[in-house]
Amino acid sequence: MNVQGSKKIAKKFIHAYYHKSANHVVKFLKWTVISIITGVVVGGISTLFAFCMNTATEYRMANDYIILLLPFAGIVTVFLYNIFNYKNDKGTNLVLSTIHAKSELPFKMAPLIFISTVLTHLFGGSAGREGAALQLGGSVANQLARWFKLDDADKRVVVLCGMSAAFSAVFGTPMAAALFSLEVVSIGIMYYAALVPCVFSSLIAVNFAVSFGISESDFKILDFPEITILNAIETVALSFLCALLSIIFIIIMHRTGDLFRKYLKNPYIRIFTAGCAVVLLTFITGTRDYNGTGMSVVFRALDGEAVWYAFILKIIFTAITIEAGFRGGEIVPSFFIGATFGCCFGQLIGFSPTTCAAVGLISMFCGVTNCPITSMLLSFELFGADGIPYFMICVAVSYFMSGYYGLYKEQTIVYSKYRTKFLNRKTRQ
Repeated sequence: MNVQGSKKIAKKFIHAYYHKSANHVVKFLKWTVISIITGVVVGGISTLFAFCMNTATEYRMANDYIILLLPFAGIVTVFLYNIFNYKNDKGTNLVLSTIHAKSELPFKMAPLIFISTVLTHLFGGSAGREGAALQLGGSVANQLARWFKLDDADKRVVVLCGMSAAFSAVFGTPMAAALFSLEVVSIGIMYYAALVPCVFSSLIAVNFAVSFGISESDFKILDFPEITILNAIETVALSFLCALLSIIFIIIMHRTGDLFRKYLKNPYIRIFTAGCAVVLLTFITGTRDYNGTGMSVVFRALDGEAVWYAFILKIIFTAITIEAGFRGGEIVPSFFIGATFGCCFGQLIGFSPTTCAAVGLISMFCGVTNCPITSMLLSFELFGADGIPYFMICVAVSYFMSGYYGLYKEQTIVYSKYRTKFLNRKTRQ
């Protein structure tokens, strides 16, 4: 080949390279702008949501009597959903279904989930806040995508972006938040096309929340003992039990919902009855530990203090609350269940209850969500990097042993957990 020919080839290569690079730059700038807008808007709304949640919780703890109004708060919740003609709410499952392009996420979900979740926590229902955050972020982001006039594929990316922003603002864990929305939708694959916008929006949202007084994660960095063969075996055992516990939690949650819908078909009667049941159980137990998120109990467990039956009662309280129609999430209750169970396991076998509480918390989260990468990042952000060996073990074991069960029925198991095999099936309930 002569020199002239070589120059022509080189020019074509350079031209093609710069053309593709220019396209990549344009796309990068496009998603940077969209993620900034989404991070600020969703982060702002989620910050307001977190502030309202904290205020509601503080008021309830200072005024114990208010729990008596929980059944009536339930009636208000059902009424709100009815007047907005949104009777068959699928919650977080609807957000996942939108990502799968099976349904449309309505904007009216945002104010409904905002108000109803605050009501649940104000009057003492047992629920988390992450389910509301995901729905809130997804709904607002979907509306932004409509205003941006994006196509369906890009709209789904923006929804993922909104989920990450809301999760990050409410929980204060930007790494885990950025990856959670990419991982939770379809197990076995990651939506890497949304990596840049999810990372950017997550970081923007958490900084927005912190700047307005919503503190970052209140978990403290723990001191973990040096890993030994015995400690590793004990961690495997605890992770195995937490995986089984996550399956039990999932089954109880969904069976409770089935029973409610079978025997209490009227939603007003159903939620009023459940509210009365939660109030009655609260007075029977003689404590408010199982109302709201129960994060104070999680912190005590991480300090090595927990009663053996705490995780059982939290499962019961949460199943009654959420499956009857009160709004909230299941992930923070899974923190409670895993931390208290792990703490008691450590007390029983004589191994650091603090370490076991942290391992139990992460194991339960992984078991109910089927998100091992997010679980690993979450462990780093909550407890620091010193516990890496323990968390590597617990995430691997919990993910493997929790099978194909999951909190969200719209979550798809794309690839097998046990073989290099394509499955494409829904999680088991």
